[in-house]
Amino acid sequence: MSVRINATSMTLEIDDRVAATARFSQHAAADGNGAWIVSTHPARLLSRNQAITALTLAERLAAGYGDDDPFVIGWREELFL
Repeated sequence: MSVRINATSMTLEIDDRVAATARFSQHAAADGNGAWIVSTHPARLLSRNQAITALTLAERLAAGYGDDDPFVIGWREELFL
């Protein structure tokens, strides 16, 4: 499992397959600063740090951790999920 991050995209790979992605869109937010769109939560506009958290959460869930895992709980709270 790995999360690859660059200036305009992020990719979560599990077993050499893309499991989730994030992309930066300059036009996604009305404030003109842009936002990140993550494939696991496509209706949400996220900051860069939130996008990283969302991909980390997806990785943790794919590893078999459940809703009672303290990290899962904390990351979901951080993302208001």
